[in-house]
Amino acid sequence: MDLNSWVAEHWDPEMGLRQWRSLLVDSGFALQAAELAALGVPGPPDGVGVALVIPVLREHGSEELQSRFIRPTLTGEITWCQLFSEPGAGSDLAGLATRAVRDGAGWQVTGQKVWSTGAKTADYGLLLARSDWDVPKHRGITAFVLPMRQPAVEVRPLRQMNGHSSFNEVFFDGASVPDVNVIGELGGGWAVALTTLAHERRLAVFRPAHGGATGRAWREAIEERTAAAEPHKWYPQRAGRPELVVPQARDNGKDADPVTRQAIGRLTETTFAARWTAQRRQASPVGAAGSIGKLASSDIARQSARVHGSIAGAAGMLAGPDAPLDGIIAEILVSVPGISIAGGTDEIQHTIIGERMLGLPREPDVSRELPFRDVPR
Repeated sequence: MDLNSWVAEHWDPEMGLRQWRSLLVDSGFALQAAELAALGVPGPPDGVGVALVIPVLREHGSEELQSRFIRPTLTGEITWCQLFSEPGAGSDLAGLATRAVRDGAGWQVTGQKVWSTGAKTADYGLLLARSDWDVPKHRGITAFVLPMRQPAVEVRPLRQMNGHSSFNEVFFDGASVPDVNVIGELGGGWAVALTTLAHERRLAVFRPAHGGATGRAWREAIEERTAAAEPHKWYPQRAGRPELVVPQARDNGKDADPVTRQAIGRLTETTFAARWTAQRRQASPVGAAGSIGKLASSDIARQSARVHGSIAGAAGMLAGPDAPLDGIIAEILVSVPGISIAGGTDEIQHTIIGERMLGLPREPDVSRELPFRDVPR
């Protein structure tokens, strides 16, 4: 039975969201989010659980981990956060120092993570920790499913320069992880990291609630999406809001200015080229090519911020309801730098493209061959 026929037979807007998603999981259609949205029915939950954790568990996880976590993630019964970056291991993620030490039938985790969106409310975290300090840094990392709701895990929100507090720092003081929660091979966490990051660079912004949707399932889905999207509400500003450039130029009487028109033309060319590249990439296997789209998004955001600033002038620095676009221009200017950092810096993306796509020599790194405990930090 095709998806259209199956939805026509099973969809009841008055059933509960969990019940509907359980039917989707049993049918095998649960991951067809775009197709389900086009048919006007709720799909799987938004966020890192479906977008990142499920692909990782399917590729690297044991049958037990898959059976325990994939279904409740798809139904929305459990939520996830990502526990990768550290204060001293951002771009050089393989230099992470959060420690995982065996403790009987499990592990104790001690250390700190940062930039963890959703950590305050997540049930589980996709964690990278160092399990072996006597081998080179890429070979001593293990991936875990970490239960977040335990006393040894402390989550603290971080205030950003744009006024939001979307991210968190997470502290572990002997947090417990069962041995069965190891993802993949012991010491094989770097392969898990690469899979995660490849999918992260394809991660879409949270979908808007379905317009005009009615019924219990949609009400519950909209409530879930609204809560999940709260930390991401400034993400459109981080992307530069290129769609606002032309209206702003008209409103400010600069749509006939030749310099402004040239800047808008260049931005439009880049935006359309990136959109077509992204469409082609969505139809191809996950891999290093995602770095091209990541770089394009950074370039578009920076171009947009420059054009917005040149149109608005000094008034673009004002915030509040009396400012241009109710302060959106100011929020763009202080949010755009984040897109060149999130998901791997622009410099990291250039390295990935050079080494993995163009076959250029690997960047020198003497710490690659040293035991990690001997690497200066």
